[in-house]
Amino acid sequence: MMPKQITKMDMDPFAEEFLADPYAHHAALRDAGPVVWLETLGVYAMARFDEVQTALRDHETFCSSRGVGLADFSKEEPFRPPSLLLEADPPLHDRTRAIVNKIVSMKALKELRPVWQEKADALVASLAGKRRFDAVPDLSEAFPLMIFPDTIGLPDEGREHLIDYATIVFNAFGPRNRVFEEGNAGKEAAIEWVGEVCKRENLKPGGWGAALYEAADRGDCTADEAERLVRSFLSAGVDTTVNGIAHMTLALAENPNEFQKLRENPKLALRAFEESLRWDSTVQTFFRTASRDTEVAGIKIPEGSKVLLFLASANRDPRKWDDPDQFRIDRNVSGHVGFGFGIHQCLGQMVARLEGELIGAALARRVSSIRLTGKPERRLNNTLHALASLPVEMTVA
Repeated sequence: MMPKQITKMDMDPFAEEFLADPYAHHAALRDAGPVVWLETLGVYAMARFDEVQTALRDHETFCSSRGVGLADFSKEEPFRPPSLLLEADPPLHDRTRAIVNKIVSMKALKELRPVWQEKADALVASLAGKRRFDAVPDLSEAFPLMIFPDTIGLPDEGREHLIDYATIVFNAFGPRNRVFEEGNAGKEAAIEWVGEVCKRENLKPGGWGAALYEAADRGDCTADEAERLVRSFLSAGVDTTVNGIAHMTLALAENPNEFQKLRENPKLALRAFEESLRWDSTVQTFFRTASRDTEVAGIKIPEGSKVLLFLASANRDPRKWDDPDQFRIDRNVSGHVGFGFGIHQCLGQMVARLEGELIGAALARRVSSIRLTGKPERRLNNTLHALASLPVEMTVA
């Protein structure tokens, strides 16, 4: 029996009209209370910043090992082997994350930075020379696909499958609705390709993928775990960054005064990317499961309950941020939950931040203006707020 004090809502956060414009619905969720009950899904939900960040930090009470989607792995078989990072709790999570942290290190990124910067500058200069283009395929997809597969050591053929594979993975965190079915349709080749390229014999030497198998050779993990960790790189390493760069480009086009600030000080590029992640969070929601009876803001949440955390709503909560719907690159966004929070905070955040910063800096140096030439189009996904098209015109600086 539900506690009397909780607000019940019949809102469906996976309905297509919600996914198309989630920000139109977030205020109602936040205003309804610190915790609400979504009758359409039979789950608890939190949409305010304080409660979302606290739940993300408390991994012992709100666990990830039972799935960060709607499905409860203790009650049903996962559609794929669970991620050893995103869908694991300590001590397994701590062991596997330590392995990956040694590979995706500050030292490794420092070495990659000049190479990636050169490619970012060349790409932006080339696109600005064209003037008009679609910033999704030509910029936000092109740059990560230009550098990330080489870093992992993936084969040259088939890399375009990475976008489709990420769509499948993030769609699966929601219900098996039409968005899920249509998003998966015709993408069997992507699943097959990823399954093959994660194997040791198909990875190029010297990449992060090979380094994971070398960790297995040292006894830090098993060969099977190494393969699953490579898969984690591929599922979370591309599409989230693609949409982060696209949202930053959209924000700069819609806010020319903010782009002018960036042009005057290209060192603000990282802050511009961080603000874009707060302003329009690529990952909109994640689930947790209550591992024990608990209480949040006086509301009881029984063990085994699924809890939906609205990361994007938290990032625009006026209880936390001034003028939260406004994009301002000089805003202090410390603590935003665009990458999650706590021990399960996005492993690839340093990679995403570097990519976003380099593109932002290249735009600041190479471009004098960014203008939309058409209406941005959304690609519906159960978890991601994704752009399918972003027609722009850029003027060479």
